[in-house]
Amino acid sequence: MVRTVDDLARLVIKAAEEKKAENITVLDIKNLTVIADYFMICHGNNERQVQAIVREIRDQAHKNGYNVRGIEGEEEGRWALVDLEDVIIHVFHREEREFYNLERLWKDAEVVTFSSQE
Repeated sequence: MVRTVDDLARLVIKAAEEKKAENITVLDIKNLTVIADYFMICHGNNERQVQAIVREIRDQAHKNGYNVRGIEGEEEGRWALVDLEDVIIHVFHREEREFYNLERLWKDAEVVTFSSQE
């Protein structure tokens, strides 16, 4: 079975949804930078929820054979980054997401809609 970057994006969305991540946004950045194909941005309402979202994404990626290149900020639970090579996930605490507003910084990126059910 050939897996695509879109399969990975769906897996990440489903994992985030399992832990009640809010306002999940996927930005197609492949024509803007070489660092990844997609940024996924979501948030939790407190540090423990942010940590739970990150753990679920990491665990599901490992379980499904994807390489987790690194995780930053999980312990603090304010802004965590999960690097899955082609998909980079930013899991924010609500306050940090509003402050940093990555969607504005990457306004040239297309917002992509995935269903985790596909």
